[in-house]
Amino acid sequence: MAGLSTLILLLCAARDVMPSGPHWKPTWPSYRVPVILPQSTFNLDKPQFDAEARLEVASPCGPECHKSSPLPTYEEVKNYLSYETLYANGSLTETEVGIYILSSSGDETRGKSRTKRQIYGYDSRFSIFGKDFLLNYPFSTSVKLSTGCTGTLVAEKHVLTAAHCIHDGKSYVKGAQKLRVGFLKPKVKNGSKGANITGSVMPEKMKFQWIRVKRTHVPKGWIKGNANDIGMDYDYALLELKKPHKRKFMKIGVSPPARHLPGGRIHFSGYDNDRPGNLVYRFCDVKDETYDLLYQQCDAQPGASGSGVYVRMWKRQNHKWERKIIGIFSGHQWVDMNGTPQDFNVAVRITPLKYAQICYWIKGNYLDCREG
Repeated sequence: MAGLSTLILLLCAARDVMPSGPHWKPTWPSYRVPVILPQSTFNLDKPQFDAEARLEVASPCGPECHKSSPLPTYEEVKNYLSYETLYANGSLTETEVGIYILSSSGDETRGKSRTKRQIYGYDSRFSIFGKDFLLNYPFSTSVKLSTGCTGTLVAEKHVLTAAHCIHDGKSYVKGAQKLRVGFLKPKVKNGSKGANITGSVMPEKMKFQWIRVKRTHVPKGWIKGNANDIGMDYDYALLELKKPHKRKFMKIGVSPPARHLPGGRIHFSGYDNDRPGNLVYRFCDVKDETYDLLYQQCDAQPGASGSGVYVRMWKRQNHKWERKIIGIFSGHQWVDMNGTPQDFNVAVRITPLKYAQICYWIKGNYLDCREG
């Protein structure tokens, strides 16, 4: 079985080689992803909801640490991708999964706290103001969690976020049972006091409208890892809302290698806690990567955790440009770079296996999750 681990990590690379040349444009690769299906589900004791919500996580294991770690066995990967489901009534289940490889092709190589501040030199973040921007795609896909983190709309009733916003690796956080998702809406007042502006409507400021969460999925890789060597690799969770949000959402996609990203850059927007009530957008270059993580120096503050990391590339099949979520902003790491300590912000990549799992959580049918 151990031999299958290499196959799992290498499977589902792009079926066709990235084109190059003077007229090349960054194109979404074609992937064939594995199938992840539930095998058995059983009830767990109700959680205590006694953990403090953490708006950031940190890990000492950097790129070289991850690259030198042994590949997981097939059974270990199945264990990591098994998951817990928390329901609004406080009940909790655990689901064990099976992994099925239907096809594969190509190859792919594997790729000390800063006192809460994650700004690199000049602060390059942009606060997004005005309903014409905030209520339009792609900024309208960013939502705020009642635990203080950010999430991204990835389906009609689903929000992708970081697992540590819900669970600290040992226990569910306070507020997870009554978790809500906030959508920015314009707060309008009637400005009809003046004689010449009767009936006029003036935007005053934005406010959050909240929707309760019906259930939450968290992979066991996070719960058992607790943000250590493997934990950060599985720092993602999916929330299902009690009702549709009626907004345009952003699809998830398998993360291409960093060298294939447009300009080598990623983008994300979040609710950084040093700018309360503001949605903050940023973009930056990817500095390094492993199979599961992207290392970058996008300026960010606690509260941005859980933001969907996205890129815009050409979708050859549809003949149009398309943005997709390829990762989830997780937290912060100190990394030893040739003997010199350097700090990075880290995003969890959506690998073929994670895509298969998250897509199944959303759609409930693996046949709808074959193309990454």
